[in-house]
Amino acid sequence: MFDFPAAESGIRQLYAHYADAVWRQDGKAFAACFTEDAVWKIAGRRVEGRAAIAELFLASIAPSERVMFWSGIPVIELVEGGATGRVQVTELIKRRDGQGVRTLGWYYERFAEQDGVWRFAWHH
Repeated sequence: MFDFPAAESGIRQLYAHYADAVWRQDGKAFAACFTEDAVWKIAGRRVEGRAAIAELFLASIAPSERVMFWSGIPVIELVEGGATGRVQVTELIKRRDGQGVRTLGWYYERFAEQDGVWRFAWHH
């Protein structure tokens, strides 16, 4: 089993790297937040694997000039082989056409620790 404080710290760092990648619109950094075989479900779409995740991320963010992503404090439960969790999220989006969008929601996730780094294994 995992040490909870270490897991929580690693998962918070994961959200920090995720938010940074979104702000910088960096597909490689975004994909690095996921395991090689991760599943990402968003807006009725489902993709598997880092390459497909990077591709969908870049396509999804293309109409946006900037996206500011904030996560709340995640609720985490350690389970065999990793952790599960959920977190409140807010996005402020400035579209290239000048439109502003705000989204509020929840992410439900499974996390895996690989080589000392926590990543999303399933992100919905």
